[in-house]
Amino acid sequence: MQPYSKNLKELSQKLRSNQTDAESKLWQRINRDQLLGFRFNRQKPLLNYIVDFYCAKAKLIIELDGSHHYEPEYQEKDRQRDDELRSLGFTVMRFSNDEIYYEIEAVVEQIYLFLEQVQISPSPSLLKRGTD
Repeated sequence: MQPYSKNLKELSQKLRSNQTDAESKLWQRINRDQLLGFRFNRQKPLLNYIVDFYCAKAKLIIELDGSHHYEPEYQEKDRQRDDELRSLGFTVMRFSNDEIYYEIEAVVEQIYLFLEQVQISPSPSLLKRGTD
Protein backbone atom coordinates (compact mmCIF):
# COMPACT_ATOMS: atom_id res chain seq x y z
CA MET A 1 0.00 0.00 0.00
CA GLN A 2 1.34 3.41 -0.98
CA PRO A 3 1.41 6.15 1.65
CA TYR A 4 -0.72 9.24 1.23
CA SER A 5 -1.68 12.39 3.07
CA LYS A 6 -4.71 11.51 5.24
CA ASN A 7 -6.43 14.85 4.58
CA LEU A 8 -6.83 13.84 0.93
CA LYS A 9 -9.14 10.91 1.67
CA GLU A 10 -12.32 12.97 2.01
CA LEU A 11 -11.51 15.02 -1.08
CA SER A 12 -10.86 11.88 -3.12
CA GLN A 13 -14.26 10.50 -2.11
CA LYS A 14 -15.93 13.72 -3.31
CA LEU A 15 -14.03 13.57 -6.59
CA ARG A 16 -15.15 9.97 -7.15
CA SER A 17 -18.76 11.07 -6.66
CA ASN A 18 -18.35 13.97 -9.10
CA GLN A 19 -16.18 12.56 -11.85
CA THR A 20 -15.89 14.33 -15.19
CA ASP A 21 -17.43 12.91 -18.35
CA ALA A 22 -13.96 11.97 -19.61
CA GLU A 23 -13.12 10.18 -16.34
CA SER A 24 -16.42 8.31 -16.49
CA LYS A 25 -15.82 7.25 -20.09
CA LEU A 26 -12.33 5.88 -19.36
CA TRP A 27 -13.46 4.27 -16.09
CA GLN A 28 -16.09 2.28 -18.00
CA ARG A 29 -13.25 0.78 -20.05
CA ILE A 30 -10.72 -0.01 -17.29
CA ASN A 31 -12.72 -0.90 -14.19
CA ARG A 32 -13.57 -4.44 -13.07
CA ASP A 33 -10.20 -5.87 -14.12
CA GLN A 34 -11.06 -5.52 -17.83
CA LEU A 35 -7.47 -5.00 -18.98
CA LEU A 36 -5.54 -8.24 -18.51
CA GLY A 37 -6.94 -8.58 -14.99
CA PHE A 38 -5.22 -5.42 -13.70
CA ARG A 39 -7.22 -3.56 -11.07
CA PHE A 40 -7.51 0.22 -11.12
CA ASN A 41 -8.61 2.70 -8.47
CA ARG A 42 -9.97 6.12 -9.36
CA GLN A 43 -9.26 9.40 -7.59
CA LYS A 44 -6.66 7.62 -5.49
CA PRO A 45 -4.72 9.50 -2.80
CA LEU A 46 -1.03 8.87 -3.40
CA LEU A 47 1.67 10.72 -1.44
CA ASN A 48 0.48 14.36 -1.45
CA TYR A 49 -1.63 14.00 -4.58
CA ILE A 50 -4.88 12.57 -5.82
CA VAL A 51 -4.30 10.75 -9.09
CA ASP A 52 -7.13 10.18 -11.55
CA PHE A 53 -6.50 6.43 -11.99
CA TYR A 54 -3.99 4.14 -10.30
CA CYS A 55 -2.99 0.53 -10.85
CA ALA A 56 -0.86 -0.62 -7.91
CA LYS A 57 0.31 -3.87 -9.50
CA ALA A 58 1.72 -2.02 -12.53
CA LYS A 59 2.69 1.15 -10.62
CA LEU A 60 0.75 2.99 -13.32
CA ILE A 61 -0.86 6.39 -12.90
CA ILE A 62 -3.22 7.72 -15.55
CA GLU A 63 -4.07 11.42 -15.58
CA LEU A 64 -6.74 13.05 -17.72
CA ASP A 65 -6.07 16.65 -18.62
CA GLY A 66 -8.79 19.20 -19.20
CA SER A 67 -8.08 22.49 -20.95
CA HIS A 68 -6.68 24.20 -17.83
CA HIS A 69 -3.73 21.78 -17.85
CA TYR A 70 -2.43 23.55 -20.95
CA GLU A 71 -1.92 26.85 -19.11
CA PRO A 72 1.77 27.45 -18.29
CA GLU A 73 1.34 27.37 -14.49
CA TYR A 74 -0.51 24.04 -14.63
CA GLN A 75 2.00 22.58 -17.06
CA GLU A 76 4.82 23.34 -14.63
CA LYS A 77 2.90 21.87 -11.68
CA ASP A 78 2.09 18.76 -13.72
CA ARG A 79 5.73 18.39 -14.77
CA GLN A 80 6.96 18.65 -11.16
CA ARG A 81 4.32 16.21 -9.96
CA ASP A 82 5.09 13.72 -12.74
CA ASP A 83 8.84 14.00 -12.08
CA GLU A 84 8.32 13.29 -8.37
CA LEU A 85 6.09 10.30 -9.04
CA ARG A 86 8.44 8.91 -11.70
CA SER A 87 11.40 9.28 -9.33
CA LEU A 88 9.55 6.88 -7.01
CA GLY A 89 9.13 4.27 -9.72
CA PHE A 90 5.66 5.13 -11.02
CA THR A 91 4.81 5.39 -14.70
CA VAL A 92 2.61 8.39 -15.47
CA MET A 93 0.47 8.41 -18.61
CA ARG A 94 -1.35 11.63 -19.51
CA PHE A 95 -4.22 11.92 -21.94
CA SER A 96 -6.26 14.96 -22.91
CA ASN A 97 -10.00 14.92 -22.45
CA ASP A 98 -10.27 15.20 -26.24
CA GLU A 99 -8.28 11.98 -26.63
CA ILE A 100 -10.77 10.27 -24.31
CA TYR A 101 -13.79 11.67 -26.17
CA TYR A 102 -12.57 11.11 -29.72
CA GLU A 103 -9.84 8.46 -29.58
CA ILE A 104 -10.82 6.21 -26.67
CA GLU A 105 -9.82 3.04 -28.52
CA ALA A 106 -6.28 4.37 -29.08
CA VAL A 107 -6.02 5.41 -25.42
CA VAL A 108 -7.16 2.01 -24.18
CA GLU A 109 -4.73 0.34 -26.59
CA GLN A 110 -1.80 2.37 -25.17
CA ILE A 111 -2.76 1.38 -21.64
CA TYR A 112 -3.22 -2.25 -22.70
CA LEU A 113 0.20 -2.38 -24.38
CA PHE A 114 1.85 -0.97 -21.26
CA LEU A 115 0.11 -3.51 -19.02
CA GLU A 116 1.04 -6.30 -21.41
CA GLN A 117 4.71 -5.35 -20.98
CA VAL A 118 4.32 -5.32 -17.19
CA GLN A 119 2.70 -8.74 -17.35
CA ILE A 120 5.56 -10.34 -19.30
CA SER A 121 8.42 -8.58 -17.50
CA PRO A 122 9.59 -10.22 -14.26
CA SER A 123 9.49 -7.93 -11.25
CA PRO A 124 12.85 -6.87 -9.77
CA SER A 125 12.04 -8.68 -6.51
CA LEU A 126 11.61 -11.95 -8.42
CA LEU A 127 14.91 -11.43 -10.20
CA LYS A 128 16.71 -10.92 -6.89
CA ARG A 129 15.11 -14.03 -5.45
CA GLY A 130 16.27 -16.09 -8.40
CA THR A 131 19.93 -15.20 -7.81
CA ASP A 132 20.09 -16.36 -4.19
